[in-house]
Amino acid sequence: MKSVDAKRVNYGPWLVGLGAALWGTESAWRIPLNNLFDAKVIVFWEHVLILAMFLPILLPRLGELRKIDNRTWGFLVFSGFAGSAVGTIFFTLALKYGNPTVVNVILNIQPVISTLGAVVIFGDKLGRRFFLYAAIAIIAGMFLSVEHPDLIGVSFAKAGLTIGTGYALICAFFWAGSTVAGRGVMMGMPLRLASSLRIVVGLVCMTLILPGYHKLNGAALWPPAAQAHSSQAIGALVLLASISGGIPLLIYFEGLRRTRASTAGYFEMMQTLAAVCITWGFFHAALRPHQIIAALVLIGAVTMVQRVQAKVENYETERTRQD
Repeated sequence: MKSVDAKRVNYGPWLVGLGAALWGTESAWRIPLNNLFDAKVIVFWEHVLILAMFLPILLPRLGELRKIDNRTWGFLVFSGFAGSAVGTIFFTLALKYGNPTVVNVILNIQPVISTLGAVVIFGDKLGRRFFLYAAIAIIAGMFLSVEHPDLIGVSFAKAGLTIGTGYALICAFFWAGSTVAGRGVMMGMPLRLASSLRIVVGLVCMTLILPGYHKLNGAALWPPAAQAHSSQAIGALVLLASISGGIPLLIYFEGLRRTRASTAGYFEMMQTLAAVCITWGFFHAALRPHQIIAALVLIGAVTMVQRVQAKVENYETERTRQD
C-alpha cells in the first residue's frame, strides 16, 4: 500500500506536467498550419488523425455504451462540441489573428470560468476569497491583452487590442464549459472511453460544421497552399494530432488518476510555460514589460483561485466522511 502511495506522489504530478507541456507544443504546428488551411479544416483533420490513434482504445469498449445514461451522454455531447470542436476552432483563429504568447497566457483564465460553471451545474461552493482572486485575474488579463494601454482612449486598434484576443476569450469560455461538462462525463463512464468518445463527438461536430462554410470538399480540405507544401502539411498535422494531441491526452489523464486535483492544477502550468517558450522563442511573439507583469499576476491569481477552491473541496470531503 505504501509503495502505491509513493508512486502516486512521485510520478502522478510529473505525468500531469508532461502531458500539459506536450499540449503546450501545439502552437509550433498550429501556427504554420494556419498558413496552409482554414482553421476549421485544421481542426477537422486533427480529429480524424486522433480518432485513428484512439480506435484501439475505443473499439474494445463499445459494449459499454449501453450502460451510459442520458445525462452522461448530454455532458459528453456538450464537452465534445464546446471543447473538442468549437473551442479548438477559436483557439486556432486566436493564434492566427493575435499575439500567440498573449493568447496562450490569457487562456489561464479558464479555471475562474469553470469554477463558476461548477457552482451552477453541480452546486459547488466558492471559497471566501474566490471573487478577490478572480477579479485580480480578470484585471490582469485586461492589461495583458492591451499592448499600449495609454492609447486605449484613442482606439482599440492603436492600443493593440486584436480580434485574436477576443477569439482567445471565446475559446476560454468554451474550454471552461467543456471542463465542467467533462466532470459530469467522468461520473458516468470510464476515463479512456470518455476520452475516445469525446473525439468522436468532436469529429461529428466538425463534419456538420464544415458544409455550412462550404469546406467539406476536396479543394477546401486540401487547398493549393497545402498541395504546394504537402510534406510540411502532412508532417505538421501528424505532429499536432500525436505529440500535441492524443499522446499528451493519455499521459495527462494517467497522471491525473494518480494525483490530487489541487496538486495537478500547479503542474498544469507547464502547458503555459511550454507554449510561451515556443511562441516567444521560435515565433518571436514577445510581450512588453507591463504584459509580462500582467501575465505573472494572472497566473498567480488563478493559482490562488485553485488553492482556495481546493480548500473548500477538502473541507466538503472531510465533512462527508464524518457524516
